[in-house]
Amino acid sequence: MKNLTITVDDSVLEWARVEAARRGTSVSRMVGDFMAEMMQREDAYERAYLAWRTDERGWQGPAAADAPEMQARSASLKRAGGPKRPKNGAAA
Repeated sequence: MKNLTITVDDSVLEWARVEAARRGTSVSRMVGDFMAEMMQREDAYERAYLAWRTDERGWQGPAAADAPEMQARSASLKRAGGPKRPKNGAAA
């Protein structure tokens, strides 16, 4: 285990001392636990992100089967000049 020196405002240190006492631990242990929890969350996020990036199904889910139909609709809208919108900018 290694030692770490940090710099915090006096009010932050006072809060940390009170909070650590309330939890029945030390400021050092509380900061160490906080950092370990952040590391675990970051690792879990990274694993979830990588799983999502390598998912063969993609992000579209079941609607992906309709992709050719959606592409055809998109192409026909582009040829027709896109969806019609009111000239005054009001929502349709």
